[in-house]
Amino acid sequence: MQYFKKQRIRFLFFILILFAASFPLFAQRPMTLRLASLVPENTAWGQALNRLAAEWSRITNGQINVTVFHGGTAGDEPQVMALLRSNQIQMAVFTSMGLNSITPEIMAISYPFLIRNIDEYNEVMRVLRTDLNNRIQRNGFITLSWAHAGWVKVFSRAPINTPDDLRRMRMGTGTDDQSMIQAFRLLGYQMVPAALSEQLFSLQSGRIDAVYNSPVYVAGNQLFGIAGNMSSINIAPFMGGILMNEVTWRRIPERYRAQLQEACRVLERDVERSIASLEADAISTMVRHGLRINELNPAQMQVWFDDTASYENRLVGGANPTFNREYYVRIRDILTEYRRRR
Repeated sequence: MQYFKKQRIRFLFFILILFAASFPLFAQRPMTLRLASLVPENTAWGQALNRLAAEWSRITNGQINVTVFHGGTAGDEPQVMALLRSNQIQMAVFTSMGLNSITPEIMAISYPFLIRNIDEYNEVMRVLRTDLNNRIQRNGFITLSWAHAGWVKVFSRAPINTPDDLRRMRMGTGTDDQSMIQAFRLLGYQMVPAALSEQLFSLQSGRIDAVYNSPVYVAGNQLFGIAGNMSSINIAPFMGGILMNEVTWRRIPERYRAQLQEACRVLERDVERSIASLEADAISTMVRHGLRINELNPAQMQVWFDDTASYENRLVGGANPTFNREYYVRIRDILTEYRRRR
C-alpha cells in the first residue's frame, strides 16, 4: 500500500512538472501593440502599415495585434518619441528628423546635394545600415525597417538654375526642421520658418517665395499653384524608419522574430516601389496643371555641388556642427568610391 501511495505521489509530481513547463504557453496572452505614424492612412505608407499589422497577426496566430494610429493622431515626432520611450506606444514611424534625436549621425544622410540619386542612396544604406541599427539599439530601440520615401526638391515662384537664384528668394521650411534651417542658413540662403500647414498662405501672401519638400506633399497641398517651378536637382533623400522600443521587442517570443522582421523588409521594398511611382505620378500631374520643371544640365548641377562643397567646414566643422563630421566623411568616401567604379 505504501508503495502505491509513493507511486501516486510521484505520478502527481510528474504531472505537476509537465503542467508547469507548459504553463507559459497556455498563459501567454495576446499582445496589443500601438504603432504611431504621421502619414495619412490613404497613402502608400499608410496602406503598407495596415498590411504589416495584418501580417504580424497572421504570423503569430493572433498573438500580436498591431493598432495603427495614422495621420499624426498620436502627436508630432517629439511627442511620439516621448510616448515610445515611456512605452505608451510600442512602435512608430519616424523621418530622419525624428531619428536625429536618437542617433544624430543619421542627419549626415540629408547633407544637401551629397547623395544625388537612388543608386547612391542604396549604396550608402548598404554600407551603413548595420552600424546605424546598432547605434539605435544602443539607445534602447530596434530598427524594424528603413525606407526611402522620395526626394526633397525646391519649388519656387521664379525659375531656379543656380545657387544664387535661390539665395535671392525667401525659402519656407517647417518650424521643427532646425538642422536643415541651420544648414541652409550657413549656405547663405534666406530661411523663413513656416509650419507646413501655413506654407500655402505664406506663398499666397508673399511672405515666402519658395519651399523645399517632397513632390508628393507639394502636389497634395496644391503649393505648386503659386510655387510653379521645380528644379530638377535633388536636394536630399527623404527617408523614414520604423522603430520599436527594446522593452517590447524582448517580450515578443523569439520564435516569431525572424518572420516579423522579414515582414518589415517586405514592407520596406513595397513602400519604396510605391513611393517612387507615386512621386513620378505627382510630378506628372503637376506638370499637366502648369508646373514648369527647370531641367539642369550636368554642368549646372556641378555648380550646385561645388558651391555646397565650399561650405563643408561650416557644415561639419566647429564645436557644434550641423552634421556629424565622422558620418559625413564616411558617406563622402563611400560615394567617392562608388562613383569611381561607375
